[in-house]
Amino acid sequence: MTAPDAQPDRPVLGLSLIVLFCLAIPFSDALSKLMAEAGLAVVAIIAVRFLVQGGVLVPAAWAMGQSFRFSATGWWLTAARTALQVAGLWTIVTALRFMPLADTMAIVFVMPLILLLFGHLFAGEHVGPHRLAACVAGFGGTLMVIQPAFAEVGWIVLLPLATAVIFAAFMMITRRLSREVGAVAMQGASGAMGAAGLAAWLAAFGVPEAPPAPFPGGWWPILLLAGLVGTLAHLLMTASLRYAPSSTLAPMQYLEIPMATLVGWAVFGELPNGLAAVGIVVTIAVGLYVIARERRAAQVPA
Repeated sequence: MTAPDAQPDRPVLGLSLIVLFCLAIPFSDALSKLMAEAGLAVVAIIAVRFLVQGGVLVPAAWAMGQSFRFSATGWWLTAARTALQVAGLWTIVTALRFMPLADTMAIVFVMPLILLLFGHLFAGEHVGPHRLAACVAGFGGTLMVIQPAFAEVGWIVLLPLATAVIFAAFMMITRRLSREVGAVAMQGASGAMGAAGLAAWLAAFGVPEAPPAPFPGGWWPILLLAGLVGTLAHLLMTASLRYAPSSTLAPMQYLEIPMATLVGWAVFGELPNGLAAVGIVVTIAVGLYVIARERRAAQVPA
């Protein structure tokens, strides 16, 4: 069998997978926001998320023949990646309890610029002028989407910024691991590690009492659905990093902002103002430009 690190990059496939991630993850975020606003403990929300991730993907990895015989370095990187994922989910779900979905994601999307910097400094990835310009243009669109939030929520507005830094490091580690470990096995191992760590936390400090839920069956169906959607989304993201470097994928992730805006409007009635709408158009244009450029570079027929 060909070793993963011997496989060439396939940027169009990587970009396609990250687009699917950008379409799926706002639904998981919206479900998390719904539960957080109702008063469900953030630790309980993310614990169920990791429980679902491990419970679904560990058996799936075995069924697919993906090995869990990671190298020692692979296990350490998986543990670091899991810790970053737990921290990133805690910061973003906490922010979503107090902030609109679109505003939160707009602030988070300083991440692609951080990712470009990390990729250049720590992974030796080439960042050419076209991709750099695309990221700068996408960030300009993001600034148009950001609403003044400091006066309303105070220090909470810093949590999406922390999420951006955390997930930039998370994606760099994922890129490194994806050349050694299958995407399903990687996500399954992280799910099992995260579930075990959060279960220990809940055992030590107690399980928060869930608030009453206006849904048949209580909050469990919503918790499980959020876990399934989030698991699928992050599996797509993990797979995308196997086929394309983070610096290639970074501009495309701006497409998550218009999707989050649409979901926020449909679920919570949150609609950006006119300037934010212009920013959304800019991010879509940047994403289409990157797809067209990568297709030409990979010489894939249209």
